[in-house]
Amino acid sequence: MQALKERILAEGQNLGSGILKIDSLLNHQIYPDLMMEMGREMAKLFEGVKVDRILTAEISGIAPALTTAVVLGVPVVYARKLKPITMAGPVYLETAPSHTKGGEVNLLVSAEFLHAGEDVLIIDDFLATGKTIMALARMVKSARCNLVGIGVVVEKTFEGGREIVSKAGFDCPVRALATIVNMDDGKIVFAE
Repeated sequence: MQALKERILAEGQNLGSGILKIDSLLNHQIYPDLMMEMGREMAKLFEGVKVDRILTAEISGIAPALTTAVVLGVPVVYARKLKPITMAGPVYLETAPSHTKGGEVNLLVSAEFLHAGEDVLIIDDFLATGKTIMALARMVKSARCNLVGIGVVVEKTFEGGREIVSKAGFDCPVRALATIVNMDDGKIVFAE
């Protein structure tokens, strides 16, 4: 998606060690017009795929998941990092290492929002090492739902996340709005 790539090049910061700071357009501040455009584009990438609901992780996955859900006309469920007192009953719990926070992060979804047999599309901000996406995919499997696709705003191919998802046997389309192939020497290089 050209508008997203241009915004990343203009406002993103390569902090080294594979960390891309895009706080000004996704992870802290959001441009509603760009986010809606991303939602429309994400929905196009999964055109023809039956989707009953979208699953994402809080917090940075919520905006792209929501705008995609608006276009598709489906609900969004987001995995929470902390269990509120209002979350009673059975939950799906997975852990994933946080690339930017360090350490493990819990991801929890109330079982009442993932129904067996549903077709679930995962939407998140990044696909890097694949650990968060894998945690969400395991939730989908635990709920006996069908994982019909994985969509991300940015994929960093050099971190191997796509291969990890594929080797785990999650046989579904994986799509990215912007694919970065290299971040060496302070650069941000997109796939052609």
